[in-house]
Amino acid sequence: MKINGNEIRQGNVIEHKKGLWVAVKCQSVKPGKGGAFNQVELKNLIDGSKLNERFRSSETVERVRLEQKDHQFLYGNDETLTFMDLESFDQIELQRDFVGDRAAYLQDGMKVVVEIHEERPIGISIPAQVVLEITETDPTVKGQTAAASYKPAVLENGIRIMVPPFVTVGEKIVVDTNESAYVRRAD
Repeated sequence: MKINGNEIRQGNVIEHKKGLWVAVKCQSVKPGKGGAFNQVELKNLIDGSKLNERFRSSETVERVRLEQKDHQFLYGNDETLTFMDLESFDQIELQRDFVGDRAAYLQDGMKVVVEIHEERPIGISIPAQVVLEITETDPTVKGQTAAASYKPAVLENGIRIMVPPFVTVGEKIVVDTNESAYVRRAD
């Protein structure tokens, strides 16, 4: 689907310079002289490189629709992660580096969304928050609860994060998977 350059919005995926790019930031600029344009920061979906481009309203770009399919995480080994399509029950294997650091948050049976373009997976989104157990942390020191201090802790998946002083070993907490940060105690 063709769209004008001034219609590109954050999150749109476009075909540009023979690659797939997602718009990270968009800013409409109306200078005193000359025509208005859309200043867009693009990120390549395949290799992660970034690019800043100016699109005038007279230019057209191809907007790409990604197919989003629900998958279930089955298991992983050192190099690959296996997911199952929840509709067709087909299994796909993705390289661990394709998922990145967030692969540590994958749990058996977790539902994820795989973005597909022309039968090729190009992106994956995992839940924004997961519940994990604290396996290691320092004991609480009396009198330290008044200040807004944090202490280091190790989660069951091996990731280190900072938690409030009242959190103890064995407690389940909610963790933000984007920031690797403590959110709250789990219910």
